[in-house]
Amino acid sequence: MLKFKSLQFLYKDGESDFMAITSSSLRNDKMELDIKIDGDIFSVNIKANDTITIQKLCAEFEYEFSEGEKIFLNGYQSWTDSVEHDINGKMRGICHIPSAIREKYAFSQYGDYNFSEYGDDMHGWSYGYIRTEELYCFIGSLTENTGFTQIITQVGKGMIALKKDCAGVDISGEWCALKLILTEGRENEVFDRYFNALGIKPREGVKPIFGYTSWYNHYQDISKDTIEDDLNGINSLTCKADVFQIDDGWQTAVGDWLSVNSEKFPGGMKRIADAISDAGLIPGIWLAPFVCEETSEIFRKSKHWLIDKEEEDFVRGGSNWSGFYALDINNPEVREYIRFVIETIVNEWGYKLLKLDFLYAACIVPRKDKTRGQLMSEAMAFLRECAGDALILACGVPLASAFGLADYCRIGCDVSLDWNDKPHMRLMHRERISTKNSILNTVFRRQLNGRAFLNDPDVFLLRPCNNFLSEKQKKCLAEVNALMGSVLFTSDNFYDYSEAETKELSKILKIRNAEIISADLEDDILTLKFSIDNKKYIKRFGI
Repeated sequence: MLKFKSLQFLYKDGESDFMAITSSSLRNDKMELDIKIDGDIFSVNIKANDTITIQKLCAEFEYEFSEGEKIFLNGYQSWTDSVEHDINGKMRGICHIPSAIREKYAFSQYGDYNFSEYGDDMHGWSYGYIRTEELYCFIGSLTENTGFTQIITQVGKGMIALKKDCAGVDISGEWCALKLILTEGRENEVFDRYFNALGIKPREGVKPIFGYTSWYNHYQDISKDTIEDDLNGINSLTCKADVFQIDDGWQTAVGDWLSVNSEKFPGGMKRIADAISDAGLIPGIWLAPFVCEETSEIFRKSKHWLIDKEEEDFVRGGSNWSGFYALDINNPEVREYIRFVIETIVNEWGYKLLKLDFLYAACIVPRKDKTRGQLMSEAMAFLRECAGDALILACGVPLASAFGLADYCRIGCDVSLDWNDKPHMRLMHRERISTKNSILNTVFRRQLNGRAFLNDPDVFLLRPCNNFLSEKQKKCLAEVNALMGSVLFTSDNFYDYSEAETKELSKILKIRNAEIISADLEDDILTLKFSIDNKKYIKRFGI
């Protein structure tokens, strides 16, 4: 078990610095710092008598690592690779990528590369565990809304550090700096304790869904005709689908959400939603509410909506589309625009499921008065308020910020039409596209399903065309998604299915109520143990 050793605390008060390494509470004329251990709960609370600027806050715990243990540390956002490692595992950042390429494609913006150290130690965010066979030593943050918590395993030192992402933030009055649950037990026991301590449950009445999304077949090349053709395909199924979701490509530019591409959709998007509803399906649509691309009207005409920094004009979110930038969600005009967009799409157009993507852009740059965690928490609460009763499928989001607010949430990267993307792409950032990585994230973030939200593991692909996965790879993807996710989506047109694909679809629909017993990855062999109707099964996949 973890044993508390010390707290490193550094703050600035005007021109003066205060640095302390302590294992007990502190008091001075500027602030009070209270360290408390109450059973499984460890907390650090600060009361500042005046405004102080936090520079560092990090709690260190002693832990005796042993060979054979597995370490899981949750990645920064939905797409970040998140798997169990051996105790001497490594995590690769982006420093190996030539700086010109890093800058051109803005790789640093997708993850935590601008505010995390990549080296000998592994790290993750919000929650993690060390597993010895069936025993879990679990670490979870209960205050991600005040700032994200980084978990760093320092195996060589026999230490685990819990570091608050709060450098440069001003506080005054009372502030809950750290609140952690540190507990041991079997898998379900520790995760149940974590979410009970958080007081979070999935949103009431939300159910697992099966359906279609347009992205992984057509990508942005969609139109009224392609959508109607795929809608007819899903209607040909003997099994009933729930959702038909239109992905990127319907708008004239990312950010200009009320400007529909009239060449692709001459009748507008309401007509498409009506057709989906008439087919007995929930209409879904994609948008990225916190960003705009360079070719958008927003970028050309409303640059005061963008986040800016002293050393650069505007804050890039990444390199997708024509290049894209983060909107300032603290700007009242931006919030008014996003609210109007969502209300129009839901109430006037009739879309009842919103896939909200690239959400990490809301917290790329912390403020003097708000940490990244606080910005992201407020952004998700705002989206929940705007969406009302519409379903939210969150994507590209730091997961803890979506707990209890998103109905469904992506827990892995995008799948590819092949297994692990091109060789040169495997050298890129941790959020890259990869079917292999998507499957592993589905496995090792499975415990969130039904506790934080319902997990979206991304799509399965069984079709025989426009698909470079082998038959074994297709089955692995489909079966893992069905076993461990609650969103079972595909981009296949079911008219393309032969008897073999139809049989496999029927098979995966029947295993969706499985109870997972355990999952292990050893020497690229994934072993899953599960039960269905009290009958136990073992599945092995080559990864």
